[in-house]
Amino acid sequence: MSELVFAWLGDDPVPYQEGWDLQKRLHQSRVADLIPDTVLLLQHEPVYTAGKRTGEWDRRQTVPGTPIIDIDRGGKITWHGPGQLTGYPMVKLADPIDVVAYVRMLEEAMIRTIAEYGLTGRRIDGKTGVWLDADPGRGLIERKIGAIGCRISRGVGMHGFALNCDNDLSWFQRIVPCGIPADEGDVTSISREVGRDVTVAEVLPSVQRHLADVLGAADYSHSDGVPAHFPGAAAPAEPASA
Repeated sequence: MSELVFAWLGDDPVPYQEGWDLQKRLHQSRVADLIPDTVLLLQHEPVYTAGKRTGEWDRRQTVPGTPIIDIDRGGKITWHGPGQLTGYPMVKLADPIDVVAYVRMLEEAMIRTIAEYGLTGRRIDGKTGVWLDADPGRGLIERKIGAIGCRISRGVGMHGFALNCDNDLSWFQRIVPCGIPADEGDVTSISREVGRDVTVAEVLPSVQRHLADVLGAADYSHSDGVPAHFPGAAAPAEPASA
């Protein structure tokens, strides 16, 4: 990887459909080699996203009135929203494509990021994402702090990761997030673990630095918003009315 661009969509939460539409347009541009490897970084408005294994029971447990959007990734239902840093790497993977190795890279970037806050993240066999060990002294079971949900299409990544910074964890209480029953793991955030407010804006530079490193980027840049010259950066124009 010779170049990597981080596009930060700002502090204001982005509606999920808007972010997904932008992601799909940029993915097409990356497949066609019209743009370099690009990572969208954002916070979403509150939303539940349902992967391919989501059942009807999962849908019935969500907070009433909150959108539920079916998407083309694996896994089950989860939540995205303010206070959670969500990243969508649209990076072209080398042949032969190793999806597991790619997932491990995303996990490693989050593990290195939370280490800067004194937290030891780890992987659990058979599960994706980044976890903290149980702490019986505090009455805590294993906790998930970073989630992974990605897809590779035409050799380029879509969807990606979500790192809990200072989001409201009560959104997860009604669902079985990512298919993990409550007796097998909890959900946590950096703020909850360190006992102070750790915002997405604070964590952002660390995530960019570590993600660039694990992806092997020789150089990376960052911008507020998607660079205007990128094909697919803007939404298609509405047809003129007669």
